[in-house]
Amino acid sequence: MTTEAYALGQHISMSAHKARRVIDQIRGRSYEETLMILELMPYRACYPIFKLVYSAAANASINMGSNKANLVISKAEVNQGTIVKRLKPRARGRSFAIQKPTCHITIVMKDISLGGYIDTDSITWSQKPKRKKKDTTMSYYDMYSNGGTWDKK
Repeated sequence: MTTEAYALGQHISMSAHKARRVIDQIRGRSYEETLMILELMPYRACYPIFKLVYSAAANASINMGSNKANLVISKAEVNQGTIVKRLKPRARGRSFAIQKPTCHITIVMKDISLGGYIDTDSITWSQKPKRKKKDTTMSYYDMYSNGGTWDKK
């Protein structure tokens, strides 16, 4: 039995960059918290993402029989779709190319009661891998030892 359910929205007429701005805010959050965030955010991308989150939760409750309170967004990604090209007529018989970008949004929800979901925010700093510091030494530069720049003629 799988512990994940997903919803896929294809050819949504907006830039992938604008949809990614909203997706980054909801990744890793619970279902109820995500719905509240999406209702209050002022972006146009929130409505199709809201519909996809709602659809993924409905898929999880129907297919897996899980409670919506136990759902967490485990994966949310936005991919660039096709660019619809149109021509806008301009003055003196010319035309101007209009590009209308589309994107594909994938929302994957996981039931935390069925499987072990690890929240990355709960990991302390001591458990995360540490980076090695570069060895940098400060060298002392004396501008008066070489006579300075004012002594030259």
